[in-house]
Amino acid sequence: MSTLSPAMPATNPQPRLDRRFSVAPMIDVTDRHYRYLARLLSQHALLYTEMITTGAILNGDQEYLLGYSPQEHPLALQLGGSNLAELAQCARIGQDYGYDEINLNVGCPSDKVQNNMIGACLMAHPSLVTECMQSMIEAVDIPVTIKHRIGIDDVDDYDVLAKFVEQVSSSGCDTFFVHARNAILKGLSPKQNREIPPLQYDKVYRLKADFPHLEIIINGGIDTIEACQQHLAHVDGVMLGRAANHNSAILTQVDQQIYGSTLATPDRRQVALTYFEYMQQKHEQGTALHHMSGHIMGLFQGIPGARALRRHISQYIHGNTANIQVMYDALDLIETPIDEPFEQPCELV
Repeated sequence: MSTLSPAMPATNPQPRLDRRFSVAPMIDVTDRHYRYLARLLSQHALLYTEMITTGAILNGDQEYLLGYSPQEHPLALQLGGSNLAELAQCARIGQDYGYDEINLNVGCPSDKVQNNMIGACLMAHPSLVTECMQSMIEAVDIPVTIKHRIGIDDVDDYDVLAKFVEQVSSSGCDTFFVHARNAILKGLSPKQNREIPPLQYDKVYRLKADFPHLEIIINGGIDTIEACQQHLAHVDGVMLGRAANHNSAILTQVDQQIYGSTLATPDRRQVALTYFEYMQQKHEQGTALHHMSGHIMGLFQGIPGARALRRHISQYIHGNTANIQVMYDALDLIETPIDEPFEQPCELV
């Protein structure tokens, strides 16, 4: 059980979040354990849950789905759904849990969510999306945002995209996370949809130019801090997805390079040791070690010994006899020194 006590609904609108850099919602990646590790690497990045459907929240174990460590703030909850009443109810639940933002998924292309009118297929129904957004905005006092694609299937027309954004913004939504690829709803897997449709950053830049009063955040294919800085010359924020998992050390640069922090860059070895303490605590509370160990795999990307670390963890972390020593032994396979000392101890909960 989390030590977090759900907060009471806010009585006043929350301060605007700083969305210059965020980590995208990713199924099977951005669980509470990944987010805890990510926060050790960056104090400023805006973090997102995995997409959680309204049905799961209303009918499932809410503490399991929505619980988190307080250190994860700023933290946003991404919802999947299209039923106005259910979205409003889940937005209120998210607010009561203390989330800083509610985000609607209008970008996931998988067949499973399409069958339930969730995700990218909603781009074909801008009026419904507008009503969904309005229902959540009216239900809570925290920001409500949207994440969507630039189009679906063979609809590759900027004017259609612009009309979608214009109509949805009439709900009161003023923050749009835009994945700069079309979603192909039939014939491509979710993985292929992240790679095959061409990136069209120019369309996202144009949205910002045409809607200067809206906050436009770009997503898709961004994998370096240098690329982030280039995009920030055109839009309000950047959102990284798989790169923030496969090469999570990129997050160590965010506070200094994006937010101008003068604090020391986190040392990856010390971050790993802090995360191992967290793993042990959660393991004692009932979480299997292998459910948390995979998040460390990208932390040492490009460092001598990284492959050996990944191999060791994969081989020994499963099974009833696995213990936290597996992680410490794996870390010993990384050559040192790695980074400058990490001087931001994080309290465990």
